[in-house]
Amino acid sequence: MKSKQTLSGLGQLSGLVYSTDSGRTCPDCRQAKADCRCGRPVLPKGDGIVRVSRETKGRAGKGVTLVKGVPLAEPELIALGKELKAACGSGGTVKDGVIEVQGDHRERVIELLKKKGTWTVKQAGG
Repeated sequence: MKSKQTLSGLGQLSGLVYSTDSGRTCPDCRQAKADCRCGRPVLPKGDGIVRVSRETKGRAGKGVTLVKGVPLAEPELIALGKELKAACGSGGTVKDGVIEVQGDHRERVIELLKKKGTWTVKQAGG
């Protein structure tokens, strides 16, 4: 007669692997970013240079201006994205620490970011 083996260590592995309900989670407290108990903002890691580029990949040929490497917390990044979109007169979004502005507005975005004078801004790509 064979005995059933139990997974004795299963209770120790209680970390969430993937959930469509909570989205991105904090690596320390494992809560959704909106419900984070740590209190510390999660800043994107980078080399201190803000890069502005244009991309059409996966957008049916429509170009967007991407702003990567801005060392701000999520609420400040959303506010900066809103300011850039208003200055360019177009729509866009903020996803995973990257500001997307619809259309090719690289020159205007670089000019606005340099006026802020806080970061080193470079044009990436062609």
